[in-house]
Amino acid sequence: MTTVAVGSDTFGVFGTTATLLVSEPRRLAEARAIADTELAAVDRACSRFRADSELSMLNGSGGAVAGVSELFARLLDAALRAARLTGGDVDPTCGQALAGIGYDRDFAVLQAAGARPPLPGAAAGRVPGWRCVHLDSGRRLAQLTNGAQLDLGATAKAWAADHCAGLIAAKTGCGVLVSLGGDIAVAGPPPAGGWRVRVTDDHAAGPDAPGQTVEIRSGGLATSSTTVRAWAVGGERMHHIVNPATGLPAVSCWRTVSVAAGSCVDANTASTAAIIRSEAALPWLQGAGLPARLVRADGSVKTTAGWPSDPGPSA
Repeated sequence: MTTVAVGSDTFGVFGTTATLLVSEPRRLAEARAIADTELAAVDRACSRFRADSELSMLNGSGGAVAGVSELFARLLDAALRAARLTGGDVDPTCGQALAGIGYDRDFAVLQAAGARPPLPGAAAGRVPGWRCVHLDSGRRLAQLTNGAQLDLGATAKAWAADHCAGLIAAKTGCGVLVSLGGDIAVAGPPPAGGWRVRVTDDHAAGPDAPGQTVEIRSGGLATSSTTVRAWAVGGERMHHIVNPATGLPAVSCWRTVSVAAGSCVDANTASTAAIIRSEAALPWLQGAGLPARLVRADGSVKTTAGWPSDPGPSA
């Protein structure tokens, strides 16, 4: 992902790369401090790789009702909303399935050390399902039933991008772009011409990588891909987008889907669901009026609902 802006910073977070852009360079240090505080709080709330996170404690509660923080309740509510909107295609109860296929550590650690063998006794199959997650937002109580284990990776990063961009814009009064591993949210007044974003398979790729440059002025843009967060277990290729119906990496005709929406979390929800829905994603995105760019394995491109024309191929 590449953009042009006045002030910028790049740093590591959530096992990926974050980019922070502000339209007024003098506010960059303040913006970074806000982002650091908020992202650390999200990590403490819902990291699957921290024993002290609220998510890990809820996963280990044995089905008991547990009190949760306001932040965790908001993150869990966003995940449940994504599940409702996609008919369960984006499901927060994929935690055990992800661990079972080797994604049981921060991805940067997994990349360095390689995936462990499948967990003893792990078996693929439909995940417990989002209806096994019970949240009382008013009383801030949560419960997991039917052995459900949470993973909020499909929505928490995007929610954090939205949250940070909005908060920074409100406190600094300048235009802001926050990218967390390619989940992009913008807020405040954009620079002239909008924020220029290079859409590729890998958010960390350079400006010459195959892809397309687009401009955004509000809302969010997210890219889901089966090509980047990938690893091998027993010689079999795995990736991080799990189909809740099988508990295994989704088999899709798309290697990458990018979606623009009113928020980053909505864009991420749609791009993830599109990978899982495969061919059926095209009419679904078109009917929802969501601008999207979908790339097949051979690099050929399809676009929907006003996304700028891209003739491809982008292999």
